[in-house]
Amino acid sequence: MRRIAPQRPRQNAPFRCEIDVQPGFSRTAPDSLAPRFQTPMNAKLLLSLSLIATLALAACGGKPAPAADDAPGEVGVVTLHAGDVPVLTELAGRTAAFRVSEVRPQVNGIVRKRLFEEGGMVRAGQVLYEIEPGPFEAAHEQAEASLATAQAGIASLRSKAERHGELVKANAVSRQEHDEAQAALAQAQAGVKAAQAAVKAARINLEFTRITAPIAGRIGRSAITEGALVAPGQATALATIQRLDPIYVDVIQSSLELTKLKRRFISGDMAPASTRVKLRMEDGLPYPHEGTLKFTEVGVDAATGSVTLRAEFPNPQGLLLPGMYVRAQVEAGVERHAILAPQRGVGRNEKGEPTALVVGADDKVELRALEVRSAAGDQWIVTKGLREGDRIVVDGLQRAHPGEKVKPVPVSFEAATAAAE
Repeated sequence: MRRIAPQRPRQNAPFRCEIDVQPGFSRTAPDSLAPRFQTPMNAKLLLSLSLIATLALAACGGKPAPAADDAPGEVGVVTLHAGDVPVLTELAGRTAAFRVSEVRPQVNGIVRKRLFEEGGMVRAGQVLYEIEPGPFEAAHEQAEASLATAQAGIASLRSKAERHGELVKANAVSRQEHDEAQAALAQAQAGVKAAQAAVKAARINLEFTRITAPIAGRIGRSAITEGALVAPGQATALATIQRLDPIYVDVIQSSLELTKLKRRFISGDMAPASTRVKLRMEDGLPYPHEGTLKFTEVGVDAATGSVTLRAEFPNPQGLLLPGMYVRAQVEAGVERHAILAPQRGVGRNEKGEPTALVVGADDKVELRALEVRSAAGDQWIVTKGLREGDRIVVDGLQRAHPGEKVKPVPVSFEAATAAAE
């Protein structure tokens, strides 16, 4: 074997070391070169080279690579508290006018005028239609003439009755003549009253030729035009007036849910809520005004098994019209000592059951199965699985694994809500 003399480094040349050592990586010779290192001499040479490499690494100031960071990961946690929480129930419903009045004729006749604009606002007592008044004016005058006749005849009968009253005392006239005079007077007085009633009826019929608005509100389209013949009791109303401010909202709740709430009220688990109601319109946007729950129907609809609740809402801008589909948020009650968990910290397992990661006293993560009753805004009302004071993970969920230790960082409810939005 020919030896090759090592080259001597030049004087004053700086010593450079360019050994690349990767931590955790070992270089192994390929299988084709393995026979070269199977002799004792080659083994000694390999050992010498290893020592030289180690010394060179030390001379270069090389250091072994640091080990993996085993520090616990940071997670954001929210500490849970118990409190009274209003329970909101969203129910479907429809709007209904606060007042509805059909305009109908009270006398027969031909419509001479229509005195309103369709779709406009009308006042109570405003004249809407005029019926031809001629026949009714004549009837009124005839009744007044009959009354005058009756009143004229009664004067002489009254004088006669008074004279017979004096004469009967002196036995100048018989008792029968006296009684006949008194009866004639009473009959004449009754005739006057009948004539007065006839005048009054004729005047009322004459007034009915001017059809007025029974209530104030917005009037719809007219079902008839000028020249139409109208009559009392006809099937079609002349027009319809609706008062829309305020306006009613009728929502439907199942009798089963209503029974459950009443039982919880009786047990004291839930307190009665306020009567405030919020509304969401057909386009999904919230209605700008709050309403008030007025009453709950006392009967259950046999066809649907539901109960109707009626709320009243102000409607100054006229956004709500009768018959619109809406969704109302009704406060069903107040949950006593409820545990609220942010929805960000509640997930679902493969069975669809709600779960949450909770940091224990030793900062170890626990996976808990939950039971939730309903949502309260962006939080869940938890009935089982969480207690007051528990720390639920809401941030850094990918760093939290059951059984592992973490570094909990407190997060406020407001921050968790802002992050969710």
